[in-house]
Amino acid sequence: MHMADALVAPAVAGTMYVLSASAAGVSVNQVKKEDDPKKIPVMGVMGAFVFATQMLNFTIPGTGSSGHLCGGMMLSAVLGPFAGFLTMIGVLLVQCLLFADGGLLALGCNIWNMAFYGCFVGALLIWKPIMKKGATKAKIALASILGCVLTLQLGAFSVTIETLLSGVTELPFSVFLASMQPIHLAIGFVEGLITTAVLIFVYEARPELLWGIGGTNEGRVTDKEGKLSLKNTVIAIAVAAAICGGIVSLFASAFPDGLEWSMEQVAGTTELEAEGGAYDAAAGIQETTSLLPDYAFKNSESAAGTSFSGIVGSLVVVGVMVGASYAFKFFKKKDGSASAA
Repeated sequence: MHMADALVAPAVAGTMYVLSASAAGVSVNQVKKEDDPKKIPVMGVMGAFVFATQMLNFTIPGTGSSGHLCGGMMLSAVLGPFAGFLTMIGVLLVQCLLFADGGLLALGCNIWNMAFYGCFVGALLIWKPIMKKGATKAKIALASILGCVLTLQLGAFSVTIETLLSGVTELPFSVFLASMQPIHLAIGFVEGLITTAVLIFVYEARPELLWGIGGTNEGRVTDKEGKLSLKNTVIAIAVAAAICGGIVSLFASAFPDGLEWSMEQVAGTTELEAEGGAYDAAAGIQETTSLLPDYAFKNSESAAGTSFSGIVGSLVVVGVMVGASYAFKFFKKKDGSASAA
């Protein structure tokens, strides 16, 4: 559901940048207050995992469309809404600049549509109430599926509103909405199943990592004993990210994703044109920074480019999140010095 620049007018793009940046500023302050240095490696590895799994487009049977994980619900269930939101920003930033996935002008929209709803609506209005009296596998499944379906519907609706406000006449609101919502309902359900599987693994391996049910999360302590150490849990997720990005990504569906499919249904194309200085400037920056456009080597269709992109992108996300943790001084010792991961 990464929006291209042609879908948003500069005024709409600027507004969404302000909204997303405001949510990011609040999140930075809240993560500093949490002061949990164990989150540094978890933010890195979970960000890498979401990046890798977003490369795994799955086919929606009978539609000619595909979908992929958004990841906001998953990240917030592990990291909490604030750290989860910042991690999603890291993923989307790497995708935008290094792989030209989603427009630079539209980045504020993509952060809001893909990260804000999953991390805040999903975590605070769905995950937290369901887990209030403790977690079970059934509750995790319910929260994951309900959260992914609802937040993806909100994200898809926001895309249509943003294009409406941007005056994209090739995508008339009512027809575009009628295409976007049903296909993303199906995608959200599949994402919910994937999220369920991952979160149940975390629950079995290290239950206190789940937000709101154990460890330092709001003072709750779970009675369930984990089967793996924190180190081994992080390693397991890192290995899964490497396998997904480096190998499984080669078998991703070639069908257009839900947004592209909806555009084709309505406008007959996924390549809309936009002219103006803002669009040219954004395109110029992306052309310079995107060393692996469309997750491939430039001017090459080699499968090795996809595998390389999956592994390198995952590592870059880890670097971005760990670097940001220290740059923003998210986690500190009592004496005020930066804490080691």
